[in-house]
Amino acid sequence: MKLFYALVFVAVVSISFYACHSSSEKSVASEDIPDTISYNFNIRPILSDKCFKCHGPDANKRQADLRLDMPESAYKALKDDPGAHALVPGDPGASELYRRITTADSNDMMPTPKSGLKRLTPYEVSLIKKWIQQGAKYEKHWAFVPPKLPAVPEVENKAWPKNEIDHFVLHKQEEKGFTPNPEADKERLLKRLCLDLNGLPPDLATMDKFMADKRPDAYERMVDELMARPQYGEKMALHWLDIARYADSHGYQDDNYRTQWPWRDWVIHAYNENLPYKDFITWQLAGDLMPNHTQEQLLATAFNRNHKITEEGGVIDEEYRVAYVTDRTNTFGKAMLGITLECAHCHDHKFDPFSQKDYYQVFSFFNSVKEAGLQSTVGGPETYAKRPMMQISNADAKDILKFVNKQDTGRLIVSVMGDSEVYRKTYILKRGNYDSHGDEVFPGTPGSILQFGNNYPKNRLGLAEWLFNDKNPLTARVYVNQVWEELFGRGIVKTLGDFGMQGDLPSNPQLLDWLAVDFKTHGWNVKRLVRQIVMSATYRQSAIFDAEKFKNDPENVLLARGPRYRIPAEFVRDLILASSGLLNKTIGGPSVNPYQPPGLWESTTSGRGQLASYKQVHGPNLYRRGMYTLIKRTSPPVEMAIFDASNRDQCEVQRLRTNTPLQALEMMNDPTMLEAARVLAARLLKENNQTKDKIYEAFRRIICRRPTEKEMAILSSYYADQLRSINKKDAAELLNVGEYPIPQDIDKITLAAMMKVVDTIYNLEEAITKT
Repeated sequence: MKLFYALVFVAVVSISFYACHSSSEKSVASEDIPDTISYNFNIRPILSDKCFKCHGPDANKRQADLRLDMPESAYKALKDDPGAHALVPGDPGASELYRRITTADSNDMMPTPKSGLKRLTPYEVSLIKKWIQQGAKYEKHWAFVPPKLPAVPEVENKAWPKNEIDHFVLHKQEEKGFTPNPEADKERLLKRLCLDLNGLPPDLATMDKFMADKRPDAYERMVDELMARPQYGEKMALHWLDIARYADSHGYQDDNYRTQWPWRDWVIHAYNENLPYKDFITWQLAGDLMPNHTQEQLLATAFNRNHKITEEGGVIDEEYRVAYVTDRTNTFGKAMLGITLECAHCHDHKFDPFSQKDYYQVFSFFNSVKEAGLQSTVGGPETYAKRPMMQISNADAKDILKFVNKQDTGRLIVSVMGDSEVYRKTYILKRGNYDSHGDEVFPGTPGSILQFGNNYPKNRLGLAEWLFNDKNPLTARVYVNQVWEELFGRGIVKTLGDFGMQGDLPSNPQLLDWLAVDFKTHGWNVKRLVRQIVMSATYRQSAIFDAEKFKNDPENVLLARGPRYRIPAEFVRDLILASSGLLNKTIGGPSVNPYQPPGLWESTTSGRGQLASYKQVHGPNLYRRGMYTLIKRTSPPVEMAIFDASNRDQCEVQRLRTNTPLQALEMMNDPTMLEAARVLAARLLKENNQTKDKIYEAFRRIICRRPTEKEMAILSSYYADQLRSINKKDAAELLNVGEYPIPQDIDKITLAAMMKVVDTIYNLEEAITKT
């Protein structure tokens, strides 16, 4: 155990160096030049990567007064050579752009050698040449054009599709010469479904029930059953907690405790109640501004108070107040619009059509909150939330906010939104500096997305109305893409937080638009969207693939096989606890401190506040779900960080998915993992059956399928070897892990041997992989 703790210390410092995550994109598309060149899908990505740095939206960095992102600038005579034009539609030879990207003269070539940008490939040059020949026609960026409902495409294999989603997916596959996989077997499909809808593995009763159900609609019935369970809300909430940068501490140096957890309880409740996405967002953005708002709507606004808040004396109040508003603005852009609006904080965006003025117009919606940069220094319970705040009484929790798991009679306060009675002016901040005011601006939105109409109130409620305007091109696309990524491991747009010029193009634009429009026209119904996806033949495919499929589509862009990837950090813990029988299924309530190596908090503390030292919980709270583990921002749970969990420092719409040796070390040494193996082993040994039956059951509980004869033979042989080799001293040392009591009437050597078998099964890759 000491070795594990030492390794964890190393992990805290060096985890990033071990990451094997690859962000490289391998295209499945042929290198053949398309018959018709699209600016959006063929040309704009090239110009964005190789040209917009010097000839794009950022006026401060623009060279030669030339913008290649706007046709009127690209077509006009060049400033330094009035007889030349960057683009002459139909004539590549007369187009200065084409001459510069093909010349070998270093004085004329573009991009210039000094720019640090790579030269265009022959394929890219050929695309631009053909585009110019076809008229060099510009198009508005695809993501800024409102989606229209495309026709459902016809497919050759008419027997395969189960709903409209499958038509779009299969049509794309058939274009590329791919065929879909057959449906996964029932055991693997059930595990996938349970992890995706509940974040938990199926228990034995659920497995037996599903395997025995021979009705044609057995799968559909299981989908409905899992979505009706309260764990559905927990599973769906986890992604939103990352987006909302939810944590249990204020952040910054002192990083003291806060009580925002009732908002987390609300998110779980909202998903379980299937609150329409429109209301889910509107309440969080502006619940306090709604006419006759309820306490629930006010609590929802805690979303915009989850950011870091300082408690350090001596700071400049306005500097930190501006930092809070900046955080909300950036979060709004990334979470709800899927754009990198934060890149316009200090200057005009270098790639997307967002000016610095656009940024501060959005900023102004969040700039009137009745808050201070420094409200209080580190203290007791009265500092666990900051004004504006709401108090939740025992009566509230009993009669109104029934979903809030208030466990004691103490005062419970939550930071929420509330605007000042006095309008606070907003200015463009030169270079983003809080005290360097430029021109005054007023509430508004980027016109390149959708103008903020005069019919909207100039406040956050108006911003929410703008967000859900039927002509807003981003809102529905961004959310359905997030849900798609949650279920398939990759969004239709791979870059979930960047639908702009530098983001990835959608792998199936028609499918994305169909989902977005369908989502809107059916009342922003989240459960319907999720059900629609998991009911598709696309989702139900086997994850098995051959060498040819992997070679031609390594990232499964065409979805010709089922999703296969490691489950999120919190669900790794949940799977271990659930399969062992240790899991405490209590929903909501304050966060808890399970096992943690000593000294981590103490090494990152100012020495003040409730979180200066780690105080582990005991009893059932040791076995809560991973999402309830207390997150201290300056020292987030290391067992989660090793598996790529968010540290909740800022809005995160997409986690990395790495594969590192530290993850294997954690699985083999973490106290929770070892304790779970011991507890499950003891439960198996209490059963009145043969050893092979115990191993068989352990495998089913953890892997969620029946083991093969070969697997049984290996595990049985390993158990026999351990029985022969373990002595009483080794057994006592091995079993001395965790607080859950060891049965007094059990043979310790037999328990240790079975524990090692269970631990081995936990360490199979398949155990924590969605297959």
